[in-house]
Amino acid sequence: MTTLFSRADVRTDAPGRYAKQLVSHLGRKVPFTEDTDGAWTTVVGDARGRIVVGDDVLTLRVEAPDVETLNRIEHALGSHLERFGARSGLTVTWRRDHS
Repeated sequence: MTTLFSRADVRTDAPGRYAKQLVSHLGRKVPFTEDTDGAWTTVVGDARGRIVVGDDVLTLRVEAPDVETLNRIEHALGSHLERFGARSGLTVTWRRDHS
């Protein structure tokens, strides 16, 4: 089975705040677990989304078995983050790994 990957690195001075807001909001519909490295992970069917807090960057990562699922998870994570960060001008640009 092929797994597709994508990633978005979003520059912000408040990555922890946005991660907490994203996990709190989306966590009403899907469960998130906090990893030992402080990242948050959700598993939806065969797909996985991760929210990773870095220094002045919030990284979103998605793994999915097909393009439709990848698009759906990217949209869920990305559109909510852009809405939460609209005043700060946050934009999410996904990069796909086709290897």
